[in-house]
Amino acid sequence: MGILETIRGNGDLQRLNDLDRETLCREIREFLVTSVAKTGGHLASNLGVVELSVALETVFDTRKDRLVFDVGHQSYVHKMLTGRRTEFDHLRQYGGMAGFPKPYESDTDAFVAGHASSSVSIALGMARARTLLDEHYNVVALLGDGAATGGMVYEALNDAAVSGEPLVVVLNDNTMSIDRSVGGLAQHLKRLRSTEKYLGMKQRYARILHKIPGGKGIYHLTRNIKDSVKRMLIPETIFENMGLSYLGPVDGHNLPELLSVLRIARDWGGPVVVHVLTQKGRGYIPAEENPAAFHGIGKFDPGTGTPFGHGGKTFSDVFGETMVALAEGDRRVCAITAAMPGGTGLLPFKEKFPDRLFDVGIAEEHAVSMAGGLAKQGMVPVTAIYSTFLQRSYDMILQDVSMLKLHVVLAVDRAGLVGEDGETHHGAFDVGFLRQAPDMKILSPASLAELREMLIWAVEGQKGPVAVRYPRGGDRGYSDSWWDSRGGSLVCHKKGEKIAILTYGILINNVLEAEKLLSAGNIHAGVYRLTMPWPLDEQALRETFADYDRVVFVEEALHGAGIGEAVVAILGEKTVCRDLGSTYVPHGSLEALYRRQGLDPESIAAMAREVLEA
Repeated sequence: MGILETIRGNGDLQRLNDLDRETLCREIREFLVTSVAKTGGHLASNLGVVELSVALETVFDTRKDRLVFDVGHQSYVHKMLTGRRTEFDHLRQYGGMAGFPKPYESDTDAFVAGHASSSVSIALGMARARTLLDEHYNVVALLGDGAATGGMVYEALNDAAVSGEPLVVVLNDNTMSIDRSVGGLAQHLKRLRSTEKYLGMKQRYARILHKIPGGKGIYHLTRNIKDSVKRMLIPETIFENMGLSYLGPVDGHNLPELLSVLRIARDWGGPVVVHVLTQKGRGYIPAEENPAAFHGIGKFDPGTGTPFGHGGKTFSDVFGETMVALAEGDRRVCAITAAMPGGTGLLPFKEKFPDRLFDVGIAEEHAVSMAGGLAKQGMVPVTAIYSTFLQRSYDMILQDVSMLKLHVVLAVDRAGLVGEDGETHHGAFDVGFLRQAPDMKILSPASLAELREMLIWAVEGQKGPVAVRYPRGGDRGYSDSWWDSRGGSLVCHKKGEKIAILTYGILINNVLEAEKLLSAGNIHAGVYRLTMPWPLDEQALRETFADYDRVVFVEEALHGAGIGEAVVAILGEKTVCRDLGSTYVPHGSLEALYRRQGLDPESIAAMAREVLEA
């Protein structure tokens, strides 16, 4: 039996010696590679935090101490060290363990985490609650350097600096979020990494004084002297200038050093930032050489690192190709991404037009407002952001784009269900909040060919704000293009009798399959699709469905966050709607989730039969 199999929490880790911990780290890496190879998941980020996670779980007891993850894709090691190793066989599968921290799974998961830059705010709230309720536990925020490009981090650090609350912020610096970190902070951290280490002297000084009577008091009394010495040796950090104490940089793969500095931080008595240097993908050569590819990966061969089941082109790929073609024909076309040039398909654009690709870091609000500024001065900005992250930009879409009717194109990637990443990542709200912006047009392609044509139209044929929303992956069956801006936004795939099914986007594939099932039972349903789900063409809808007794409308959005209510308002009581429901959708395969929410072909067909019988 290996050491990993004996670990279920802080007590087991406390009993290990240095050699045992080194062995444990090797076992964890072996387990990560072989396990994630079978299920897919976030690998490189977890390989990089093995020693850091072991140290955190040893110094802090996460059953009562609060460890708040930022994003949380680096939480696998935490999960296996807190008794969930045997659940990795079903990682990210429907009904199995989630790929992100989930408090419903374990008390050691302090908070849900799926979006970046919120950990310090949450941790500070927990620290203040601890003080107000006169309770005693430690609070730690684990913040990545990529997440630290988000402005919310600095709002929280600014507040934490004057709070006086004992709070540990661990800055995990691997120079990457998903792609390589960018911006002024990345350059600042790079300079810190290159300075002579002051921390070693500080740690030795602390250890000596803590061993003598009254030494702890002397240590704190001499802090100002130590800080003066530090300022002579290395420049002040941005954190110290904000009023926070700073420890580091620390080798994130040196366990004794990590344990020592985390114990100092735990006993510090105020807000402190611990700067830890790690390598993303550590210990697995394919992930070390290409950490971006192994950030989130499907099943792969653990021996070679080669992914299984290479697919064809994705919507993101076609978006990137089309953007290059558009930029070649118009020097005003530029692209904006929030730390995801690779994930959004913009790497070819970046290579060909580096001066027109703006990677702003994890700062979606800034991305949209900057797009407004670019558009106001004559550029044609296309802002590519995942649907779930675009939610952060709601105010900017209204105030800085829509209000001035600016020609900003929002490329909304990962619209609809995304599968295994779960409720924090499903694009289930974008139609609802985008349609609230006056003059906003929303396009929803059902195929790669339609995406290409819609994007060209959005860039070249429009003057105001346009959103083009498209799913994860590639074509799912339907691959034609029925997009014709002159022919209206409502297209007929098949005429029927008595009942019609209406949808938009990639869900047309399930509707077409449902129609086949109905046809086999001698029910001839019409199939219609909105290529532009907003604004709705009320006249076309009334005229098209006037001769149908019933209309079934299905959409891949949370209840109230789509257009179902607007469709019913136009077509009246003969319309029945089905969407993703009123609660967050969990993780799982797309097939399992469609079935769960009643949007698979069989459920849509059954609904149509029930409607006719009623």
